[in-house]
Amino acid sequence: MSLELKEVSISLHGRPLVPPLSASVGPGEVLVLMGESGSGKSSLLAFLAGLLEPPLVGTGRVHLGGRDITALPTERRRVGLLFQDDLLFPHLSVRDNLLFALPAGDRTARIARADAALQRAGLGGYAARPPASLSGGQRARVSLLRALLAEPQALLLDEPFSKLDAALRGRMREFVWAELQTQQVCAVLVTHDAQDVPAGAQVIELPPGVAVGPVADDV
Repeated sequence: MSLELKEVSISLHGRPLVPPLSASVGPGEVLVLMGESGSGKSSLLAFLAGLLEPPLVGTGRVHLGGRDITALPTERRRVGLLFQDDLLFPHLSVRDNLLFALPAGDRTARIARADAALQRAGLGGYAARPPASLSGGQRARVSLLRALLAEPQALLLDEPFSKLDAALRGRMREFVWAELQTQQVCAVLVTHDAQDVPAGAQVIELPPGVAVGPVADDV
């Protein structure tokens, strides 16, 4: 499935924040959004996910797999989200966090899929453990697996490596890009760090945003 942005722009209080841009991201490919804080990177990601809120306003069209998803609610877009924080459910085991994301069906088959994903991520012995017992890198891997097991057609990543130390960042990057290639999921990555950019990725450098009143650092 390909993700297409057609003349997508973001405005704040009626003034341009992100100028119109168009891009196409194919299966297994990555589009990288870079720019200063306040340039609208996270706002653009929110528009793609259907989560943009006033006073920010998005225009343009978003197509995923040939389907226009611009006006669809978030839950119908088939878009996965991965943030700086892993957002795992602390009261559920690692396996149950993954089962939460899997489509409904035979429980035995769903458990087998979850456990196979953990094995692939080097976490085969962690299924019954609570998320709090895992390291930051392990939690990040579980969070990615949960996002992908929901079978998204595109994955949006907002600074997903920023809270990991240097060694973990390198390993997590490799794991994420390998999973996207294996599952042929297209992705949009927001990052400040040029080292996060995978080989062959498209990169869009957003210009400095227009400051209109109080604006969060990562608009």
